[in-house]
Amino acid sequence: MNIELIGVGLIGSSMILDLRKNFDLNVIGHDLNSDNLKYALKNGIIDQVGKSKKFINSDIVFLATPVDVSLKLLPKILSIIDKNTLVIDFGSTKEKICKAVQYHSNRDLYLATHPIAGNEFSGSKHALNGLFKDKIQILCEKNKTRKDLLKIAEKLFISLGMKIKEMTPKIHDKHMAIVSHLSHISSFMLGKTVLDKKSKIDILDLAGSGFESTVRLAKSSPDMWTPIFSQNKSNILKILDDYIKNLIDFKTELLNDNFSQIKNQIKYTNELKSVLDNITKKK
Repeated sequence: MNIELIGVGLIGSSMILDLRKNFDLNVIGHDLNSDNLKYALKNGIIDQVGKSKKFINSDIVFLATPVDVSLKLLPKILSIIDKNTLVIDFGSTKEKICKAVQYHSNRDLYLATHPIAGNEFSGSKHALNGLFKDKIQILCEKNKTRKDLLKIAEKLFISLGMKIKEMTPKIHDKHMAIVSHLSHISSFMLGKTVLDKKSKIDILDLAGSGFESTVRLAKSSPDMWTPIFSQNKSNILKILDDYIKNLIDFKTELLNDNFSQIKNQIKYTNELKSVLDNITKKK
């Protein structure tokens, strides 16, 4: 199977590592970061570095770039590939990219996906075996992808141990704003709040595991996350309003010494434990 990997980072590289366990692959890597390419080539993630973007004899093109880059590249790629090449993107926003190619003559050669996997690191050197096992792979508008190509994609994802879930691009972006994008914003802004303090060195010396786990996501790539916030702006603004209201309510209770209400709020949010436990059991 000939695969063109555009974006030799954590997600794309990790996927190739695991797919190699079950499929005979020839992978051509494309990336603006030469270090990503060198590491991937040296460690057997890719077989060669792409010299052009003609994608001749390609079975699959993995589009694993930041969402703003994918938005620009996808229409161009669909215009030059042959009729039996499948293009799959892995971006964290889906509505804009799906709309961008909704009337493209080769729309049926594209599958919009979002693997719910990853961490705060980026680059091929952070590629992980087993990253996708038991993780959800979201498919959007799969009815618009040619059936034989869709079957190939689903076979690949199932071989990784992924659980396939379908949703519309609009619902996907709304949900991601709540469970993913807001958590990154919270982490970024907590990190900024600490870094803004003059005594940040002393503060960080006292930081424990709670602080570390909360700001872990603040180490995420700005090149990846700024475009996500831009593309999902409307959904993020709505959930930010709710989040800020909760912070203001908490501050008001604190100012009024209403600690019984604060305790009730904490008890209420503790219900998340049972919700998360049930999700874990389903997995």
